[in-house]
Amino acid sequence: MGLFFLKRFITLLATLIGASIVVFLVLEILPGNAAQILMGPDASPEAVAALASKLGLDQPAGLRYWQWVSGLVVGNMGESYAYSSPVLDLVLERLALTVPLALMAMAITTALALAAGVYAASRHNKIGDVGVMGLAQIGIAIPNFWFAILLILLFSVKLQWFSAGGFPGWTEEAGGGPVEAIKALLLPAIALAVVQAAILARITRSAVLEVLREDFVRTARAKGLSQRAALWGHVLRNAMIPVITVMGLQFANLLAGTIVVENVFYLPGLGRLIFQSISNRDLIVVRNCVMLLAAMVVIVNFVVDILYAVIDPRVKASDI
Repeated sequence: MGLFFLKRFITLLATLIGASIVVFLVLEILPGNAAQILMGPDASPEAVAALASKLGLDQPAGLRYWQWVSGLVVGNMGESYAYSSPVLDLVLERLALTVPLALMAMAITTALALAAGVYAASRHNKIGDVGVMGLAQIGIAIPNFWFAILLILLFSVKLQWFSAGGFPGWTEEAGGGPVEAIKALLLPAIALAVVQAAILARITRSAVLEVLREDFVRTARAKGLSQRAALWGHVLRNAMIPVITVMGLQFANLLAGTIVVENVFYLPGLGRLIFQSISNRDLIVVRNCVMLLAAMVVIVNFVVDILYAVIDPRVKASDI
């Protein structure tokens, strides 16, 4: 297990380094100048040049990359041009909303998908299977931002059960509380989860059907185990490797998908911070936020690889 973990960890580090280089280079070649945007279109070239020098924008790209990466290692993300505050503080403040939103969406996705996938597989080629897969196909075709608007029209405008947007905060001092905060995140989480649940339900159904054809399942049923116990106690666990693979990728997609949904619901999360920073040409915030999302994707995949070895020891043995 130690060698397996070490190899995966080295791959993790190499991927993070490669991602940092790509993120830095892509943002470097974008047109525009942060100093020009901050000073305004009527600013003199001398004033723009002075501000660019103050922000370090006139330094060589290689030096700025090294300063950025070395700062990330010690937790120093620099200072925002537009907000005049440390980027780390901005990111941590917004992650307090984005991460719970993604976790809520992932929980809804997992619950709906596993239940629907196992149900459809247990009724293969029957009405229940056809109906669930038909709904899943519709769910895949629905854009989450469009579904978010429908949720607002139904539950906020017509029924008035939820607010149409905004976030009250997690504490009473901020004007909200845990219950109010969860209620504010429920509709965005459902909007994010509907497409991912439809995809995962189809993957779960296929994986469960494949395991149902195995000999050990017939043996368990022949010994008197009920269909429900066989499905949830034996079949699902053996079908979880492809399911976990998709779940890991989906959680990363949910984090990235918050950029659109947070703007629809006017939530002050990481996605809205990225959107505002792009508008302000605040590249240091954009760079750190994109790198953070990339790191989350890589780390999630690393965790999935470790879970493979926990669920199925044959994966670990074949890798070594």
